[in-house]
Amino acid sequence: MKQESEGLLGKIDHYWKMIPTHHTQSHSVDKEMPDPGLVRVLTISKHHQNWKRIFEYPNLEELNLDQPSLEQVQAMNELKSLKRLRIKSFRAKDVEFVSSMIDLEEVSLEYVSGFSDLSPLRNLPKLKALHLENLRKVSSFDGLRGIKNLKYLHISGTLDWKQPIEDFTFLEELPELEILSLMSFTLKAPFPAFKAVLRLEKLLEIRIPRGTLDTPEYAFLDVARPELIKGFENETSWPLYVNIDYTDQGYVSLLGKGEGRIKLNQADANKKLEAYTKKYEEYKQESRKIIQHH
Repeated sequence: MKQESEGLLGKIDHYWKMIPTHHTQSHSVDKEMPDPGLVRVLTISKHHQNWKRIFEYPNLEELNLDQPSLEQVQAMNELKSLKRLRIKSFRAKDVEFVSSMIDLEEVSLEYVSGFSDLSPLRNLPKLKALHLENLRKVSSFDGLRGIKNLKYLHISGTLDWKQPIEDFTFLEELPELEILSLMSFTLKAPFPAFKAVLRLEKLLEIRIPRGTLDTPEYAFLDVARPELIKGFENETSWPLYVNIDYTDQGYVSLLGKGEGRIKLNQADANKKLEAYTKKYEEYKQESRKIIQHH
């Protein structure tokens, strides 16, 4: 099934064949399937009684584990030819079970808690797309270092919980990365946190929503990689301020986290916009000096 998913993640069909969670159309092991050889996609959970049927389908490519049992997850290492794996809502002490699944190309871990070490993902030589969402015990992503063929990386928390990220130095060892997508996260590293992007020669796009980073971080990324697509609107840069249409008060929202908004019909509105623009240019100048000495 070809996927073309628009929205916050933009078009991602070039990187993902996995069926999106919100419109999964896959066989359940509790349903009758006349020809096991035709089965490519399956969903199982702890509620499925006949889940061991997954080993009867020789051409299975994609498996969706939705609230699985521990036994089901531990059995995954027997599916050595699986290409796409999603695990949703599971508590695991580790993710070592993926280590032997060397044909995996796409992995999605959503609401998987209890573990902190991502290094078993390094054992997947064909891994090209990785979605990590709401990993409660993870704050260091150094375990991703050395995934040589990874092209697409998404890390996010949720509306009510922001994913902690200690730093982005691990990016230096993702040489094929083309898309870096980050949402709902808390950055623990000091400015400039994104120096590693200077070494990503294949990078095409950085997807970070407005109001997520401090203003200096946006300025650094603009200077460090001016050629990249940035933001979630296919901009060539993040606009310093944008109109807010949900009121009739004529507000614009400023780019950086905590910068707030400006009411356009105020007498000093233009002065405030000019001051923010000047401050952004000063951050860019500071970033250029940092890059020159890097």
